Amino acid sequence: MPKQIEVTELILRDAHQSLLATRMALEDMAPACEDIDNAGYWSVECWGGATYDACIRFLNEDPWERLRTFRKLLPNSRLQMLLRGQNLLGYRHYEDTVVDRFVEKSAENGIDVFRVFDALNDIRNIRRAVRAVERAGKHAQGTICYTISPLHTITEFVDMAQELLDLGCNSICIKDMAALLKPQPAYDIVRGIKEACGEDTPIHVHVHATTGVTMVSLMKAIEAGADIVDTAISSLSLGPGHNPTESLVEMLEGTAYTTRLDKDRLRRIKDHFAMVRPKYSQFMSNITGVETEIFDSQIPGGMISNMESQLKQQNAGARLKEVLAEVPRVRADAGYPPLVTPSSQIVGTQAVFNVIMGRYKVLTGEFGDLILGYYGETIGKRSLEVTRLASKQFKKDLIQGRPADLLKPEWEQLRTAALALDGCNGSDEDVLTYAMFPQVAPKFFTHRAEGPKNVAATPAAKPAPAAAPQQTAHPPVKEPITYDVKLNGSTHRVTVSPA
Repeated sequence: MPKQIEVTELILRDAHQSLLATRMALEDMAPACEDIDNAGYWSVECWGGATYDACIRFLNEDPWERLRTFRKLLPNSRLQMLLRGQNLLGYRHYEDTVVDRFVEKSAENGIDVFRVFDALNDIRNIRRAVRAVERAGKHAQGTICYTISPLHTITEFVDMAQELLDLGCNSICIKDMAALLKPQPAYDIVRGIKEACGEDTPIHVHVHATTGVTMVSLMKAIEAGADIVDTAISSLSLGPGHNPTESLVEMLEGTAYTTRLDKDRLRRIKDHFAMVRPKYSQFMSNITGVETEIFDSQIPGGMISNMESQLKQQNAGARLKEVLAEVPRVRADAGYPPLVTPSSQIVGTQAVFNVIMGRYKVLTGEFGDLILGYYGETIGKRSLEVTRLASKQFKKDLIQGRPADLLKPEWEQLRTAALALDGCNGSDEDVLTYAMFPQVAPKFFTHRAEGPKNVAATPAAKPAPAAAPQQTAHPPVKEPITYDVKLNGSTHRVTVSPA
């Protein structure tokens, strides 16, 4: 009998996050849910990642109500989310009881499978969330962020898988967020985990399609013993997205492997999203083909578009190649972190600053925290010179312990602040929304009653004409000046010293 390969469908989360800037409204996903629910998937990823942020920032949609709606529309499906360990769905570490509360409420509202990862592959940043998932009686999927460096080896990844299983994880996910996983390493890692941890260890493989090689990587992973793979329905796949679900089904035909997916249901799902996709053309990624250069820069497709935007804001759009060359150098200085949220944004923004202002003439607050250990431990040693620079600029010491151990209990403080906001309904879910995004939540609470906004129906706003610069005399600058600079929704503390 052929081995049955299970499939997780990404169309309701990562597919549109990767290709449409996470802008797809719930009303455009709901009509396909009956077919998705009955197509034969192992799980349906529908929450987490950047969707929470996008819901309140752009769509005026309550992310918790979105989850509850998916739970009603997909009664037969395991609902899956992507959780950034101690970062939850925000961009900083949260104190342990906030992590506990978030997992508890996510499970109550409908999540069955929690894919838990840490941007630095620091197990200490995953432990609390995994234990919270265990208490909730749900499936904890421990995640290895795949990356390439002189220090990342098959043995390192296999050892991490064993640590995740020892932590209590129910399955292991190999998460390739930049389409870096070539066929042979895919085979070697899966085979290594199976041999070291047992053939009955469930292994789940997630890859993007940007480099054009990862459909072969999925096949090699399956041949090595992988049990579940991630795909996206073909009408919202490829580019910086994922490999097509239907192509996987056809690829396995006539082999020793099969799926239990219903082709008729898949066609209907495909047709629905083919009809929906053109509505979001203004948000479509510019990367539509194959980008093998990523094997050199190791930069995810979405990260490239963010850097392009940052450079254009500084009238330096022509310097993208310099930035792409600088990213690997910054990554090496930081100890070779995998480039995944939030480390990809932190390293990428610092590379932009290095090119525009000179190498490490300006350090962002986030990069300072990364280099000083406040996001966790990296596989490699950090640059001693840059570490000293960060310590001096931010008046912080390098830390070796688990970053969350430095945090004081904050739930009651967050609750008090949230309840003081107009429109906050007093629920734990609203407090968690405020905790994740304290700058965005107040506006969302105020306008929530107006209902969801489908941005696909809103023409892209034309930029206002630039105002003529005013000629104002300023005294010479004699002291360092600190600014809060907002880039792509994140605030960076920047200190500029006089020449």
